[in-house]
Amino acid sequence: MTNKEYADFLLKTDYDYNYYLEKYPKRALKEGQMVTRFAPSPTGFVHMGSLYTSFSDLQFAKQTNGICYLRIEDTDGKRTVENGVQGIIDDFNSLGISFDEDPIKKGKYAPYIQSEREDIYKAFAKKLIEEDKAYPCFCTEDDLNRTRELQEKTKDRLGYYGHYAKCRNLTRNEVIERINNGEKYIIRLKSNGSFLNKVILDDLIKGKIEMPENDMDVVIIKGDGLPTYHFAHAVDDHLMGTTHVLRGDEWVASYPIHDQLFKMLGFPLPKFCHIAPITVREGDTIRKLSKRKDKGAAISYYAKEGIPTDVIRLYLATVNNSNFEEWYNENPTKTIDDFIFTFDKMPVGGSLFDIEKLINISKIYFSRKKSEDILKELLKYLSIYDKEFYEIVKSNQERMIRSLDIEKYTSRPRKDISSYSDVRKYFWYMFDELFTKDRYDNIEIKPFYNKEMLIDYITNIYNEEDDNNTWFNKIKEFVGKYNFASEVKEYKKNPDIYIGHVGDFCEMLRVAVTTLSNTPNLYDILSILGKEEIEKRIKMFEVK
Repeated sequence: MTNKEYADFLLKTDYDYNYYLEKYPKRALKEGQMVTRFAPSPTGFVHMGSLYTSFSDLQFAKQTNGICYLRIEDTDGKRTVENGVQGIIDDFNSLGISFDEDPIKKGKYAPYIQSEREDIYKAFAKKLIEEDKAYPCFCTEDDLNRTRELQEKTKDRLGYYGHYAKCRNLTRNEVIERINNGEKYIIRLKSNGSFLNKVILDDLIKGKIEMPENDMDVVIIKGDGLPTYHFAHAVDDHLMGTTHVLRGDEWVASYPIHDQLFKMLGFPLPKFCHIAPITVREGDTIRKLSKRKDKGAAISYYAKEGIPTDVIRLYLATVNNSNFEEWYNENPTKTIDDFIFTFDKMPVGGSLFDIEKLINISKIYFSRKKSEDILKELLKYLSIYDKEFYEIVKSNQERMIRSLDIEKYTSRPRKDISSYSDVRKYFWYMFDELFTKDRYDNIEIKPFYNKEMLIDYITNIYNEEDDNNTWFNKIKEFVGKYNFASEVKEYKKNPDIYIGHVGDFCEMLRVAVTTLSNTPNLYDILSILGKEEIEKRIKMFEVK
């Protein structure tokens, strides 16, 4: 039996590895272009930690005019959930994030789901078998447990290696006989490494890391015919033309295995970049971000809240490169895509997740964004998450823009809105459809509130044609009629002789037309509402 016949006996495939090398030719890349991949397991959702990795993948590929593709690594059935692939794609779609190639868009290197590439992995496993670099293993779970117990007893290294690799030296006749007898088997790599030798990972983020060479005969094809993560990663990254592997730094320890797999397969190694995780502080300890425990960990949170994708990208950029935040503050007219990200500015250690910082970034983002552009995205958001307010805003688009414009184009623009869901919370009172009498139910009626004074003002003093200064000067003249001081300073000097001051009147007017004591510029609010609506609300306002 030839080597090829032996490999064919162990693994059945439709094609050999040469077919796949021709099917997936080397990408035609210009110098400096990067090909990156985001390769999650189909757990059904994307969390902030994995989004951070995908952000890095996308950004480095984009700034080099390269390619970033989405590959689903679903060979571990224990981590796969029903509709998990669609859940991941839906999460990215909800944020407007897309890849150059993915399971939906396809591409020249499809399929992009590992469970659909089983024949490919077996073909390359057969290549290793033909070259005497892999072999079948019949060890049962009980066999492996006994080996582990012996290693623990003798305080030896745990694992399947050296003289502990019992199936490594089985003859072909022994293998064939056991298979014909119905024994189950897996395929292991026949490691050519020595634990006494060193392998160096030249990591683009962490620098040079020296580790023992791999000498473990790791599993490459499991009993179900699917590959292990290690083997699939090596085969796919080569065939799909990955130039830079960006992944969590929990995979640093696996590098010796991957280094060995690439070399034994005859593949050139891509560049490796191991990204420190996003963490949270809990008491005196630091732990990984948790979807269940931490607000903002699940990506679905941002879509529902209406926090723009650009804001999330800005936050992740501050985590990704230590010099980004300073650059962004110094360049208010530029976008994130004008910044050049570099590996040497990425954090070597973990970065603490800060939802408050993200919200503050969002407030700055909204303060810089044109109201017309906010409206476009707001309508998209409301059409999904708040259909009642969607219909109102759709019918009052000019009013919405004018409301968003209040205090925007000043030396100190207003920074209250941090999400599209905030717009209703901060501006509901600008729309007649939402302003009902019960809105006044929980307000505090202060001693100086005077409905007669409000009616007098709106009937005889207020003029929609007045500019801001004229409007306020008229109020200052008017309040004296009701024993209010025209200046706050004057009131503070003689509080006993006045009912209140000009600011108190403005507060009363503000509460009457909005139910709130703290709002953006009152003059602008009145101008947008118009005299008729102001008068209607003052009549509705009850002072007990």
